[in-house]
Amino acid sequence: QVQFVESGGGLVQPGGSLRLSCAASGSIGSIYGIHWYRQAPGKQRDLVATTTSVGTANYVDSVKGRFTISRDNAKNTVYLQMNSLKPEDTAAYYCNTFERAAKGYWGQGTQVTVSS
Repeated sequence: QVQFVESGGGLVQPGGSLRLSCAASGSIGSIYGIHWYRQAPGKQRDLVATTTSVGTANYVDSVKGRFTISRDNAKNTVYLQMNSLKPEDTAAYYCNTFERAAKGYWGQGTQVTVSS
């Protein structure tokens, strides 16, 4: 089963940008949906964005127009470009499939902190 390793997080000022990467241990070309989630301290983990193998993308309302999810099947990597970051975007970010999430399988995530 494919596993994911997230990277690219860091400390950024409000209004800044970051690009997160999610590297898969195997081919992602046949995986229909791959998702970015985030979990702020003391809160539940929430779905943020979805990319599908047929080229569609979906976003939670709070990030629409600011975040862009993409996938490079040749590199087995999914990206999350985050622009106009806000303090409320501060969270640990994870990528996953619904199947792995349902089984409780998660990577280590990457921390994003938006603060001046």
